[in-house]
Amino acid sequence: MNDGATAAALLAVLEADDGRDPADTLRLIVDWLRPADVRRGIAAVVARIEGLALALEERPLLRQRLQERLSSGLAGRHLTLYTETGLFSRRGFMREFVDRFYERLNPRPLERDNLKDLLAYVFHRSRDAFWVAALPNDAWWRLLEGLGCLAEASPKIATRAREEILYALEMLAVWVAAEELEPEFLRLDPAIAMHDSAFVALQRELSRYVEDYRAWVGDPAAAFHDDRHARVLLEQCREQIERFRKRAVTHGSSISLTHLLERLTQTLTRIGRLLDVLDPADDGARRAAVMDLFRELVLANARRNSLGSLWQESVGLLARGITQQASETGEHYITADRSEYLRMFRSGAGAGCIIAFMALIKLQIGDLDLTPGWNALWVSLNYGLGFVLIHILHFTVATKQPAMTAATLAAAIEETEKGTANPARLADLLIQVGRSQFVAVLGNVSVALPVAMLVGVLHSHLLEVPVMDAVHADHLLHKVTPFEGLALLHAAIAGVWLFVAGLISGFFDNRCAYLDLPGRLRGHPMLGWLSEPTRDRLADFIGHNYGALAGNFLFGVLLGSTAYLGYLMSLPLDIQHVAFGSANLGYVASTRLDGLPGLLPWLGFVLLIGAVNLWVSFALALYVALRARGTRIGAMDRLLRAYLSRLRERPLEFLLPPGRAADDVVRK
Repeated sequence: MNDGATAAALLAVLEADDGRDPADTLRLIVDWLRPADVRRGIAAVVARIEGLALALEERPLLRQRLQERLSSGLAGRHLTLYTETGLFSRRGFMREFVDRFYERLNPRPLERDNLKDLLAYVFHRSRDAFWVAALPNDAWWRLLEGLGCLAEASPKIATRAREEILYALEMLAVWVAAEELEPEFLRLDPAIAMHDSAFVALQRELSRYVEDYRAWVGDPAAAFHDDRHARVLLEQCREQIERFRKRAVTHGSSISLTHLLERLTQTLTRIGRLLDVLDPADDGARRAAVMDLFRELVLANARRNSLGSLWQESVGLLARGITQQASETGEHYITADRSEYLRMFRSGAGAGCIIAFMALIKLQIGDLDLTPGWNALWVSLNYGLGFVLIHILHFTVATKQPAMTAATLAAAIEETEKGTANPARLADLLIQVGRSQFVAVLGNVSVALPVAMLVGVLHSHLLEVPVMDAVHADHLLHKVTPFEGLALLHAAIAGVWLFVAGLISGFFDNRCAYLDLPGRLRGHPMLGWLSEPTRDRLADFIGHNYGALAGNFLFGVLLGSTAYLGYLMSLPLDIQHVAFGSANLGYVASTRLDGLPGLLPWLGFVLLIGAVNLWVSFALALYVALRARGTRIGAMDRLLRAYLSRLRERPLEFLLPPGRAADDVVRK
């Protein structure tokens, strides 16, 4: 059946059931328009709309009856459609989450005279959002024109909609002004309570605008109050929100704050959209604004009870704040010149020395014949406290870098997408990141291995007992063999825990800033026995290291408890870490491997484990940082060309830095 015949059949159904109410009429039309493939069936929808419009033009009496029927339904209540649909609830994240969950379980009955509910009734399929968003404005306009729903054909609908929009503007402006005294905003910027902010000024301007607009509608000869000043104030409000977001990075964020900021942003966007709809200066722009608002409302309706979209939007914004903390920390893990490169090597070497002794302690714990639970506890404490000691001494565990540097790289990619950076600059940063991780691994391995060999030899010589027997040594060698055992899987598990540790560090840094933990410690009554300078030093130390201490300790707990979790679930779970693998190899070499040739193949396996550690943690951290910022790695071909160009021009800089940083990609 061709499109014209299909439209005729639809009109026959509508004519036969002349008592069908407006909601059912619109639902029937939308069900007829809906394509079988909501992603690729747009051409068919456009053809159906054109067929329906032509069929209605050929039957003017039916078109008039249909127009009268729809006018009675579309003249219902509009207000909540503009003030609620597509905007976060003012009741907060948790209440919104609970309400959406309850609506999923026990949806309320829809009110046909409320356009918000009418929209939900007509576009009742969750996948309607796809084809509604893809259908061009001209097609929607042609449909409304054909049904006689435009202002010139239905002045009653237009008048009611205009009044509801004007009232919605007033209500939204009042809500924006009320946000000024939110405790979360006062925490970020106490100065906003000292004077009228842009939020209050916007409310006053929109109140005057609405009053004058109504007067102008009643008397077109009256002077028209344009919206230019209101739009200036809208921009000032957006700038204030951006300042709040930046302050949240240093003062701490939360789900409630991100929910509040997003709701305010959505409200300002809705105000701007409604002003576009009311603007009489440009009919073409106003027509586009009407269709954009319609599409926005339909898409928001499709997600109105979606728990996933609410969670992703709110938690995604919070994740941006957490990864931003990691981004700032990550800058200290990137070397730009030779002096920083040598400092990173020394830092990695110091960590390698401590890790050699941590590996020895783990071997000794294994010889105590403890139950699996107690063994996991002591191994976790060994790892956790050892990593904390490494941090306190300002040493570097190489595999801790990717989770931090990935956030820095994501921030640079975000700038590239906005046009303030370029692929060549991003390629330089990639080179610096790779070079920094290489030298840190080199520092860890080049010290952990010989220190472990020396300690193993001294242990055998002084105590006349080898660090481990031959069976234990064979077991350790088998564990690092990538093709016979599960070494690479266990290395990937360690990479996941490295990524999680980076998130943990960012989370605790964020909480420290949010709670103003240093300020609380300075005035804590239980610390009154300490002198004021001592309290200040303690507060400053916690303020700068809270996230790192928590992340390092819990990273150790994750490493130490993995094998125990595998034991509980009867799964072959364990971890392999490049620094500990090199230390274990040193202890094995002190007991049974003769000469360098016997050591080299196993050293290659350990370095392969390190590569898996680095790339798994880096890939996960970069993915989360990009998603949190709502960006992606664009222009990959240009980035690859810039990277290869650097390789040809300065191949040594991939492993060795220049004497001085030619271009400070990262400023510390």
